[in-house]
Amino acid sequence: MMMAQIQQEKDKLDLTPKKFNMWIFIFTSFMFFAALTSGFIVYSGGKGHALNLTLPSVFLYSTITIAVSSITMFLSSRAAKTLQFGQQRMFLWLTILLGIAFFAIQIYGWGILIDKQIYFINPNASVSFVYVFTAMHLIHILAGLLLLVNTLVKSYRNTAQVKNLYNMEMSAIFWHFVDIIWIYLYVFLLLNQN
Repeated sequence: MMMAQIQQEKDKLDLTPKKFNMWIFIFTSFMFFAALTSGFIVYSGGKGHALNLTLPSVFLYSTITIAVSSITMFLSSRAAKTLQFGQQRMFLWLTILLGIAFFAIQIYGWGILIDKQIYFINPNASVSFVYVFTAMHLIHILAGLLLLVNTLVKSYRNTAQVKNLYNMEMSAIFWHFVDIIWIYLYVFLLLNQN
């Protein structure tokens, strides 16, 4: 019993730098998106560079989807803390499926823009920013999905609870971050359309 407690404490100590690295990554990603939106503001402030498009309503559906996925991620984390591993896995599965749905809805949104002849290569780069914002965010979604799948796979293995909680915490931090970033980008684009 004593050896298990010592190993758990050792595991906690070994994981602390990794948590710090996650926070550094989140900070740099936040600064990256802040720089992108700042670039948009500077460019669109010029004469004739307004966005001049109405966002397809499908982006609202993707926003709702990712918000719901944050709820399922929270429920999965809570289940892990209370040792309800079946619920933890179920809510992780739901979060992954909602993440995939979000990804698919975003790609569908691009299809709608293309059908309206609103292309990435455009004389008005403000429109190109819509593609850049969503593409950079989708890269983060892919990273988040990989992190979630890794956490799910490890939850099926007989891992120590401290490592299970660590995996859940890292996944939750990152997933909630990509949720917040998308809501920020969506609201930003809504405020700058037309």
